[in-house]
Amino acid sequence: MISEQFPALIVVTPLILSLFIPVVGWWKRKLCLPIVLAALSVCMISAVGLLNMVQQHGVIHYRLGGWAPPWGIEYMVDHLNALVLITISFVAILITIYSKDSVEQEFPEHKIPTFYTLFLLNITGLLGITITADIFNLYVLLEIASFSAYAIIAMGDRGAAFASFRYVIFGTIGACFYLLGVGHLYIVTGSLNMLNLAELLPNLYYSKVVLVGFAFILLGIGIKMAFFPLHTWLPDAYTYAPSAVSALIAPLMTKVGAYAMIRVMFTVFEPNFSIGLFPITSILGWLAAAAILFGSIMALAQKDFKRMLCFVIIAEIGYIVIGIAVANRTGLTGAILHIVNDVFMMACLFSVAGAIIYKTGIRDIYQFRYLHRKMPFTMAILVIGALSVVGVPPLCGFFSKWYLILGAFEAKNWIFVVVLLISTLINAILFFRVIEIAYLEPREPGHAHAHAHNTGNPEGIKREEAPLSMLIPMFIIAAGIILIGVFSGEIIARVIKFAIPATL
Repeated sequence: MISEQFPALIVVTPLILSLFIPVVGWWKRKLCLPIVLAALSVCMISAVGLLNMVQQHGVIHYRLGGWAPPWGIEYMVDHLNALVLITISFVAILITIYSKDSVEQEFPEHKIPTFYTLFLLNITGLLGITITADIFNLYVLLEIASFSAYAIIAMGDRGAAFASFRYVIFGTIGACFYLLGVGHLYIVTGSLNMLNLAELLPNLYYSKVVLVGFAFILLGIGIKMAFFPLHTWLPDAYTYAPSAVSALIAPLMTKVGAYAMIRVMFTVFEPNFSIGLFPITSILGWLAAAAILFGSIMALAQKDFKRMLCFVIIAEIGYIVIGIAVANRTGLTGAILHIVNDVFMMACLFSVAGAIIYKTGIRDIYQFRYLHRKMPFTMAILVIGALSVVGVPPLCGFFSKWYLILGAFEAKNWIFVVVLLISTLINAILFFRVIEIAYLEPREPGHAHAHAHNTGNPEGIKREEAPLSMLIPMFIIAAGIILIGVFSGEIIARVIKFAIPATL
């Protein structure tokens, strides 16, 4: 049955089709986008099928080439990564549709096949990271995602090339740390399979080699996911990247990194290793609290809308890690839910930023005056995304924040509770400032007369909404933010609660 091959199809399909895009693009460039959509449709069908199979039959183990682990590479699908696979595939399809007009505006025609090749390779890497059960194979796929990200970020304008170069330097350092950590674990166990390592490592937990290996792996993942204070590559990289690139990698790259952190800490190693034997979760918790405050305050200081969102991402990563750090079921539930929620929230806001730049060229939030009349639907979507980040019910951001705060309460870590509440207040100030400027700020004197000849309305505002190829994906993402919030209880009950380790 073809359903038995879903674990392979979800990675192999986009990988193989990405190799055909340059050839097809040389012949007929208009076919590049349909090829990407076809590949991602297979990924989406496979992801949904895998979640259904996991719910019916339990954890799926798929041996590549028929080689049994630990010698062969194994793909494993459980409730945790099945949820992440669906999230990646769904958002990637929407951003692919969204990218059509943006790419045509931002790139010369001959570069479009190159863009879509790298775009599809990036998604291949992200899906592979999520599904693999081999820590070395995770490294390979992490580098596929990273190298493609370096290249498509560099395709942006202004400071994109230098921002990408910085990202290359930091990404290479992170990859080296991760690979060194994998080498340390392989030296003492002779295995690279995650489940096999989980069986072998408990007897070696006090080995300095294991401890150093774990530290290196966590440090490498921390750099890749831009966890504070290893975040410095992110603001420039995502700010100067092309709009479609930012809308894809800003929501997905860092969240897949957070997934990898959870997988290593709670699958490869037992939870007790990070919680009881060594104070790893305590260190992560304090760094996460600093990330939340730093990211929120720095976002408040920005005028460039995309750059502001970049610092919001740094704070959002802190939310996820603080849920991991409180080390209880409630907190980890909030962390996993926030991975899904933040993918949708950041995809929403970065796609809105791209739509505004596409139609107006405006990046400065103080130039958003009365933008709600020029781009009413786009601004309505911005409001939904912004209110979700603030944590207004029934939007999805409220529920993951609620679980994070409850988890901190259960852990009796009152400082984390205070940090979460303060950051919510800062986010409210941050986004209500943008909404106020867009909806309520008086226009500059004389500005209405400059455009009065364009329209019959007294203020001379001409509606110039984003094209439907952008609006429809943005509407679907905004609807996802609402629906995930409304059905968050079902998602937790049917999926996330089975992803929490039994020992927590």
